[in-house]
Amino acid sequence: MLRLYAFYFLTEGLEILAFPCNQFLKQEPGNSEEAEQFACTRYKAEYPIFHKVRVNGPTTEPVYKFLKSNKSGFLGSRIKWNFTKFLVDKDGHVLARYSPTTTPLAIEGNIKKALGVEA
Repeated sequence: MLRLYAFYFLTEGLEILAFPCNQFLKQEPGNSEEAEQFACTRYKAEYPIFHKVRVNGPTTEPVYKFLKSNKSGFLGSRIKWNFTKFLVDKDGHVLARYSPTTTPLAIEGNIKKALGVEA
């Protein structure tokens, strides 16, 4: 479903970026290449999958420092679990932060609005 969702909006300017992280109960073991292979094989991911990162703590990846400083979560800025999502516009403004349980289809309206597409 996510693959089709990404394809649908790609013509309008949506880009999905994935950053594997192993800070949550060791759910992403192995190296970056293995994480990418798993996502592409199991989930048919057709979007960029970057190297494994740290999203919390003193060695947090700069992109996550930026995202978290612009949109806090329910209990503060820390990332609580894998699949936390951020919606960023084409100018780099962080528009929203979504919990790991929020599905891509649940934020379709927000994505269309950010893209200037009729909802």
